Amino acid sequence: MSEDHYRKKTLAILVGGGPAPGINGVIRSVTIEAINSGLNVIGIYDGFSYLSKGDSSHVTELRIDDVSRIHFDGGSILHTSRVNPAKSKEMLDATIKALTQLSVDYLVTIGGDDTATSALRIDSLTKGQIQVAHVPKTIDNDLPLPGNMPTFGYQTARDFGFHIVQSLMVDASTTNRWYYVVTMGRKAGHLALGIGKAAGATLTIIGEEFRDTTVSFETICDILEASIIKRMSQGNSYGVAILAEGIITRIDPEELKNHPYVNLETDLHGHIRLSEIDLGRITKDEVRRRLRERGINTTIVNKDIGYELRCASPIPYDCEYTQDLGYAAVRYLLTGNTGAIVTVDKGQLIPIKFEDIIGKDGKIATREVDVDSDSYQVARKYMIRLEKNDFDELKNVARLALIGNMSTEEFVEKYKYLVNDPPVKPVKAKETAKVKAEKKN
Repeated sequence: MSEDHYRKKTLAILVGGGPAPGINGVIRSVTIEAINSGLNVIGIYDGFSYLSKGDSSHVTELRIDDVSRIHFDGGSILHTSRVNPAKSKEMLDATIKALTQLSVDYLVTIGGDDTATSALRIDSLTKGQIQVAHVPKTIDNDLPLPGNMPTFGYQTARDFGFHIVQSLMVDASTTNRWYYVVTMGRKAGHLALGIGKAAGATLTIIGEEFRDTTVSFETICDILEASIIKRMSQGNSYGVAILAEGIITRIDPEELKNHPYVNLETDLHGHIRLSEIDLGRITKDEVRRRLRERGINTTIVNKDIGYELRCASPIPYDCEYTQDLGYAAVRYLLTGNTGAIVTVDKGQLIPIKFEDIIGKDGKIATREVDVDSDSYQVARKYMIRLEKNDFDELKNVARLALIGNMSTEEFVEKYKYLVNDPPVKPVKAKETAKVKAEKKN
């Protein structure tokens, strides 16, 4: 028998990407099941940060006593990093060399798109020498998991955000003000909608409701402004609006660039830095300006919530869910498998091979909110927004216009398009002719 035959095999765990509640739960579950199955377990600090430099010294042995209660805590005992070794051959080679120096037989990665892509490349290049399983995480809930299962961390983030918004709603009614709350969710509006629907926010705006169209910044402000007017018609001068940050990626950058009330930064090539746009502030400033011009004084406060949610202590749902995921990852590897993202649905392990979920661009397809679903339609029914029936009776339209200090004709011309699906403002004949002329010239 060779010396390698008698060697106790080693499983390594690392975390990449942004934090999400439940990371420690996965680390705990993987460690306990691996040790109980006769493996050594090591934790790698700071994701691929050191490995990608060929540095194998930033590791720690994990024992059951070290992890038995960490699932109650937010954050990651192994920290995390956004370093992506898949971006260069040199970094990948250094990473594999460092893992080999550590005698790693099994690798469990916890992370998002970039971490999954790195795991895929390691699996492909080592050809079974290192067996790899990936546990997906994101509070954005935007990964296409089977059975519409949430990504771990989402439910805790939603719960934490719910309590923040619940408090803001009480403050809004107490002080007669509006809050514009922007939540994380660059690719999808699950978190914004989940928080807004659960808390009963006045309205929630997500990018998906505009479907595949480019939305105007003016339209976003029209929705918000009209909601304030409708709330005032009901005798309430306060409210809370939730906005998914991903809305900003659907707005024509040139429109924002030329807007007189939006100050934007550009890079050396003149491109707008979308990451630097404060959606809550610019919508607040624009809506407040509009109302003041018509003699309506409304206090609006903008607030971003996101970083507060990422390291929250996981709720019982995520404590349980991450235990299933960690166990499933170890069992998947120890049955001779490799190269998959591990998911669990209805108590059953469902591995998805890397090549079946990661596209040629190295990204996992985005799961967006289904705005045609019953769940979304229910959410819309409980929002205070202009609806088709608001325009059915001229008397009601005139009342809304009066409250907004506008004529009935102005109100209809400005807001009626918001009842369309998607709420895209129709282009007037003159504007169409102008665009055609400009293109012709």
